[in-house]
Amino acid sequence: MPAIAQHRTTEFEFAGWRCRTGCRGSGLPTIAQAQVIAGLASGLTQKEIARARGCSPATVKAAVATLLYLLHAHRAAGAVAEAIRRGWIAPLLLALIVSSLNQDSDELMRVRQPVSRRQPVTATSRVARRDLGSVYA
Repeated sequence: MPAIAQHRTTEFEFAGWRCRTGCRGSGLPTIAQAQVIAGLASGLTQKEIARARGCSPATVKAAVATLLYLLHAHRAAGAVAEAIRRGWIAPLLLALIVSSLNQDSDELMRVRQPVSRRQPVTATSRVARRDLGSVYA
């Protein structure tokens, strides 16, 4: 009689998300993978996830690559959506209610400002360039 593997699922909270995990072959992520996908769902960067987990950013990068493969996703947003659909992670309702009640939560949220990488060109420099090449000036 073959041995039947028992799949135990565990639940925990990480980065404002409830995570379900299981052992290999159960169709659920490992604890490390669940922490990484919950961190991505919270909007954390890979470095921030590594700091929260106490591991190297390269470890998180490898876990993200594995999750993208397992979830058949091309981007982190697609992986998060698929993980929610499969029931791997779920948002904590209590955290959503508390954040909507707290008016000062906007100051606590991390907001990345857009970075302009292009050098602005002024109208005067454009006119000057056109005038330099003009035959009739």
